[in-house]
Amino acid sequence: MVLLPPMNRLFFALLAWMALPWPASAMDSALRAGLLKLDPQTRLEQRCDAEILDRITRDDHKYKADRVVAYAFATPEMGADAIRSPGAAFRSKGQWYRLKFKCETAPDHMEVLQLRYRIGDEIPESDWPKYNLYN
Repeated sequence: MVLLPPMNRLFFALLAWMALPWPASAMDSALRAGLLKLDPQTRLEQRCDAEILDRITRDDHKYKADRVVAYAFATPEMGADAIRSPGAAFRSKGQWYRLKFKCETAPDHMEVLQLRYRIGDEIPESDWPKYNLYN
């Protein structure tokens, strides 16, 4: 085992900390400003959509999620501060995939407190028109 001098340990600890992903609440100012203009229910939906796209792309680099449709296969269940969507879909690199998610936000709907999701099967292009999905 090699022990680094204290200054080197501090440098590497700082470097490791900087490499960590920023928390979900760290959103850009344009998104924040846009969300604040929306009514509370729309803000909840849009904030969760933005978080899902970010998380899918960040969690699995084979995806580059750019659109989510929470109601593609089923109507989402809306709570005061949460959405449960058992029949959602998301688009990545021009292809659509099934998605289930549950998203809970703070009461102002600006901070995502909890997000759980599961990616399902690829949706055949022949089914896209039936579910109002497009490329």
